[in-house]
Amino acid sequence: MSDIAIRPLTDDDAEAFKALRLKAIQDAPTAIWPTHDEELGRTLEETCNRIRATAHQIVFGAFAGHELIGIAGLRREALAQVAHKAVLWGVFVDPAHRRGGIASRLLNAAIAHARAAQVLQIHLCVNAENPRAQALYRNAGFETFGIERRAMRVGNRFYDEEHMALRLDV
Repeated sequence: MSDIAIRPLTDDDAEAFKALRLKAIQDAPTAIWPTHDEELGRTLEETCNRIRATAHQIVFGAFAGHELIGIAGLRREALAQVAHKAVLWGVFVDPAHRRGGIASRLLNAAIAHARAAQVLQIHLCVNAENPRAQALYRNAGFETFGIERRAMRVGNRFYDEEHMALRLDV
């Protein structure tokens, strides 16, 4: 795993990010909100804006050489009364590179970044039928605080989402 580099994405990574997101949607359409067509329809500028690091957002990428194989985003509001919270989103590792700890490394990078930015808690949503992702988050210390019934509809089927949080100030 030492040959896998974790770093924030830049505008230069936008095309690779979009390609990996499209792969994620094909791999797990019930884990990602946009449909394939919605993600495909985003412009390069929109994609750059989604991944560009700012004071309130960052997307980490896992790279095997020059190939982007994993992603994890962290975003928070600029509003003072909710700036203590961030949302973890879009965690995905290419299936060919799973089971090597890459998702944990991406998660650790996002958590370290949140701590450095003085975020006090990180929230996320995970498909209630995705035990592998649930275990990843629980192992990192996330705790469930609720279930949103029928949070996502794919075709004619509804999926619940588990809401989880990690407190960084305890």
